[in-house]
Amino acid sequence: MRERDGPVADFTVGDTDFLLDGRPVRLLSGALHYFRVHEGQWGHRLAMLRAMGLNCVETYVPWNLHEPEPGRYADDGALGRFLDAVHAAGMWAIVRPGPYICAEWENGGLPFWLTGRVGRRVRTEDPEYLGHVERWFTRLLPQVVEREITRGGPVVMVQVENEYGSYGSDGGYLRQLVELLRSCGVGVPLFTSDGPEDHMLSGGSVPGVLATVNFGSGAGEAFAALRRHRPTGPLMCMEFWCGWFEHWGAEPARRDAEDAARALREILEAGASVNVYMAHGGTSFGGWAGANRSGELHDGVLEPTVTSYDYDAPVDEAGRPTEKFWRFREVLADHQEGPLPEPPPPPAVLSAPVRVELGEWAAPETVLRLLGDDECEAPVPPTFEELGVGRGLVRYRVEVPGPREPYPLRVAGLRDRAVVCVDGVRAGVLDGGTPELGVPVAGPASVELWVESLGRVNYGPLTGEPKGITGGVLHERQFLHGVRACALRLEAFEEPAALAGMPWRVPPAGASGLYRGTFEVAEPGDAGLELPGWTRGFVWVNGFNLGRYWSAGPVRPLYVPGPVLRAGANEVWVLELECAAAEAAVRLERTASDAAVAG
Repeated sequence: MRERDGPVADFTVGDTDFLLDGRPVRLLSGALHYFRVHEGQWGHRLAMLRAMGLNCVETYVPWNLHEPEPGRYADDGALGRFLDAVHAAGMWAIVRPGPYICAEWENGGLPFWLTGRVGRRVRTEDPEYLGHVERWFTRLLPQVVEREITRGGPVVMVQVENEYGSYGSDGGYLRQLVELLRSCGVGVPLFTSDGPEDHMLSGGSVPGVLATVNFGSGAGEAFAALRRHRPTGPLMCMEFWCGWFEHWGAEPARRDAEDAARALREILEAGASVNVYMAHGGTSFGGWAGANRSGELHDGVLEPTVTSYDYDAPVDEAGRPTEKFWRFREVLADHQEGPLPEPPPPPAVLSAPVRVELGEWAAPETVLRLLGDDECEAPVPPTFEELGVGRGLVRYRVEVPGPREPYPLRVAGLRDRAVVCVDGVRAGVLDGGTPELGVPVAGPASVELWVESLGRVNYGPLTGEPKGITGGVLHERQFLHGVRACALRLEAFEEPAALAGMPWRVPPAGASGLYRGTFEVAEPGDAGLELPGWTRGFVWVNGFNLGRYWSAGPVRPLYVPGPVLRAGANEVWVLELECAAAEAAVRLERTASDAAVAG
């Protein structure tokens, strides 16, 4: 492996401090996920973090994004390119490669095909699971190793797993991961990160590996808990939660800027290093947002996470400084030598609002026929995992025998949401909390259930649970057998010729299905895409999947990165899964460049 073009240095963990060539240093880090920011905007976002007063950036690595099928890899060189951008920005880097990352990301970053195979054996010493981890790390980690600070690169630390003490107690698994990281050539210090509670620190720590803690406030108490387990070593808050993520149908998450700045100051006054989570959250493009389960033990109802990962962070989703940015900059300036750089110029924005008429439409059945998999038949409904489906939806078809009287029709083990049609007529929408149609069904009848995954659970004991219909379709107490299933994957829309040959028609009012429209812009720039009156689905601009929209709220425009647009003609696709707006149109609004709060 070649050395990078930067100065070679030695970064080590001392008894009280991090040491750079033997000199104490403090890591002032911020989380920025390369996979939630358009690559054309990495440089701008990193410059924003430097201007806030940070000297380091931290990122996770989502395994499932880069290995969508066993042995098939997708842009798995992106991490290396991002670390090169970090190096060019004059910052250090902390890499958290997983294999599990949480991150409010689909399945916590674990491939669905893996959790579908190993089930509850995930994140343990199970040989099958660890065999896949070893194959992935062997491919991924050379990008990290050749960019370590000892080779002139930016990488100063690498994490072992992620918040394992919140999940399990398999110390042998963690030790094997340490050995695997070292055998793959990782030479910089390793660390673990967990909540500041005894059972989490004891379950997630590894002897001889630096332990760090995650919290949003109460630095004194958190570091005292860490010291009970680790009397020596640098103090670090690896996730200082300065904001929070949001769920569909819940209230927006906000944290007062002054309150967050006080908590940051408390961390630094304790002499600790910090990683601001998130410094810039970005967007869960492509339907990659995960989900949680409600309740203290994270085993309640499904709570899918919204597309925006703004996180109420100091740098907002569109890369602009917020009031929190300026308050953090004031705090961090006291811990940096010399004046901080000024923020870079704001990104270009769309020159004028645009209304886009979506005058072309294809019925769901047509889209499924042209872009979906071949239909299969099974005695019981196959899950998404059994069908090999990650992100997207599955149409299940089943017959109600007859003649018979009307009885309740319900779906056992529904994950997550189903639009139900009986004899070709929409009969209702079901979810895990409402698994039964409101009107009984008589036989004979043909039933269709269009089931969508709203994101796999990314945290807690139900991480990796299957999607689709995991039980069965019942008429009264009788299972309906002989189920036909056909999958429509979101990846199908990413093919260059995805919509070639699609028989477009004028859309019926309010119909579900695929809509298309074109628009012109003079100059590309950041924009917000609004969908007034639309219900639930996905949007693509020039083939780039902006993510899920849902009228359940919190309603906000979908962020359109400027590099996605082009001068001249552009195209929008909307896949509406429930009920389209009365007027089949969307709007692109300017992202106001003056929204930054003056310092």
